[in-house]
Amino acid sequence: MNPDLAGRTYPPTEPFRVERERVREFADAVLSTSPFSRDLEAAHAAGYADLVAPPTFPIVIQQRTWDQLIGDPEAGIELSRVLHGDQRFHVTRPIVAGDELVATLTVASVRMMAGNAMVTAETVITDADGAHVATATSMLMVGGGE
Repeated sequence: MNPDLAGRTYPPTEPFRVERERVREFADAVLSTSPFSRDLEAAHAAGYADLVAPPTFPIVIQQRTWDQLIGDPEAGIELSRVLHGDQRFHVTRPIVAGDELVATLTVASVRMMAGNAMVTAETVITDADGAHVATATSMLMVGGGE
C-alpha cells in the first residue's frame, strides 16, 4: 500500500440513479422492517417523495469509489489482502428512489503498522443539485506482501 496516497481525492463517480427495486432489495438484504422502504403509499403518507433507502444504503454508492482506489495502480492494493475494518455514516437527508447521486472519495489517512496499512477513506455523496446527502467513512486494513 502506498502511504503517499493520503490526501488524494479521486474524480467524482458517474451519477447513480436510485431505483425503487434497488431500495426494496437493499431493505430485504439488511432485514429492514420499515414500510417506507417497500410501500410507496406509506412513504408518501410520511411526507417522502418516494421509497426511502435504509440508512446504510450509502455503502452501495461508496462501493463505486472504493473501486477507484483499489483499481489505482499507484495504490498498490491487492484485493485479496483487504479487510473492511470499520464503517460509519453521516446522513444529511434520507436517500429516496429517484435520487441521482455522485460520490467523491478522499483518502483521509494511511497509517502503516508492521508492514500493513490502515487506510481511512471518506466518500462524500451529493445529489444532482450538489447538496450533501451523506458521508460514508470506512477503514480498510491492507495486508502487506509476504
